[in-house]
Amino acid sequence: MPWLTSLLALPLVGLLVLLVIPGTARNFIRLWANAVLLAGLGLALPLWQAFDRTASGYQFVDRMPWIPTLGAQFLLGIDGISLLLVMLTALLGPIAALASWNAIEERTKEFYAMLLLLQFGMLGLFLALDLLLFFVFFEVVLVPMYFLIGIWGGERRLYAAIKFFLYTLAGSVVLLLGIIALYWQGGLQLARPTFELTELLRVQLPVDTQRWLFWAFFVGFAIKVPMVPFHTWLPDAHTEAPTAGSVLLAGVLLKMGTYGFVRLSLPLFPEAAREAAPILAVLSIVAILYGALISLMQQDWKRLVAYSSVSHMGFCTLGLAALNSNGIAGSVLQQINHGISTSLLFLLVGFIYERRHTRQIADFGGLAMVMPRFAFVFAVAVFSSAGLPLLNGFIGEFTILQGAFVVSRAWAGFAVFGIVLGAAYLLWLYQRTMLGDLRNEANRGLADLSPREWVTVLPLLGLALAIGVYPKPWFAVLERPVLEMVGRMGR
Repeated sequence: MPWLTSLLALPLVGLLVLLVIPGTARNFIRLWANAVLLAGLGLALPLWQAFDRTASGYQFVDRMPWIPTLGAQFLLGIDGISLLLVMLTALLGPIAALASWNAIEERTKEFYAMLLLLQFGMLGLFLALDLLLFFVFFEVVLVPMYFLIGIWGGERRLYAAIKFFLYTLAGSVVLLLGIIALYWQGGLQLARPTFELTELLRVQLPVDTQRWLFWAFFVGFAIKVPMVPFHTWLPDAHTEAPTAGSVLLAGVLLKMGTYGFVRLSLPLFPEAAREAAPILAVLSIVAILYGALISLMQQDWKRLVAYSSVSHMGFCTLGLAALNSNGIAGSVLQQINHGISTSLLFLLVGFIYERRHTRQIADFGGLAMVMPRFAFVFAVAVFSSAGLPLLNGFIGEFTILQGAFVVSRAWAGFAVFGIVLGAAYLLWLYQRTMLGDLRNEANRGLADLSPREWVTVLPLLGLALAIGVYPKPWFAVLERPVLEMVGRMGR
């Protein structure tokens, strides 16, 4: 079986096998799901070595007929941009599953079934080169995430799950209308109507048509990011989701929006994108500053990290608004960095919640005295998210600022202020939870990181340091597709 198809089929096959395992065999269910997701990582890792950094276009392409009457195909392929996101997804899947080993005691079989279905949908979206197939995977991920939040979430889980579903579904409807309109517009110029991305890139659309289609796609992707003012579903979803749900929501699902901008909106509608860039930049800066200021006011540990995602994803969209090589490459790398840093933060919050069943910052303080290894990992996560030099966050933010500065010094100036605010709320969180005297006696007997928990955080720690110290391999993967995109944008 072709490589990418095998990678995509593995979690689906694992799900089908899981359905026949008795629900009472909880440990075997956990082992099976973890083994399937770990095998997926093992299948993805050779892609990094086999990928040709000098080649143009898509690699490892798998093509099969799907709906011939519509011109839709089962078409998979990757370039450097999708390769990084596929690798991130393949890594976070087994980490999320392993982190849930002790956290999920009820309906274990259903929980891991949702994780496997979610992994299938996430991988499929980053691999799809057919717009109808892309949309199918864009929708598939809604179902498992809805159930992960609604069944295994916190006290307000049903409210958060419904809000998440309705917001993202509304954006998807507008996106689907845009895809259908592009399909028919393409059919007028091509020999036959098609959803194939590489064919649609050849279509020369009038500027007025590009504008309508760009904003239709924008609504679908902006809600998924989420950009201000479409962000209100995110803090509730993050706060109520189980740890695995928060890790995958922050680490991967948010990137579906920014990936949609990079893969579809910018190359398909270049003239409209150039016109819309200032609006995209303003919305990004608002998200950066607003998310940071709201984070400073939070009393819930997890909700603070959730609002920080709004701010940090603003940097990713700001890099795209620059429409130049540094901005786009920095945006893609920062998407990976955010997936690493924020997933690490959500894992650590989850570990604390399992021990204390509270996320109120006021209930902590002085944890470094009883959990020194936890405090060390948390410090690295905080500095990584804050953009400390020699850690991954610095590389992405610095490159984005370079790209933004070329276009507008004001964009870069406001974004820098957001970095200062980000350092403020993250360091304040660390000071209130880790440092000082042990104020709450209930924290005195807390256990430090277990071996299983070390296994979940070490890969993320290693990547944060590796990207921060030597980012060249990651930029090398991005160089060719980014240059091609910038050339298409006429920049």
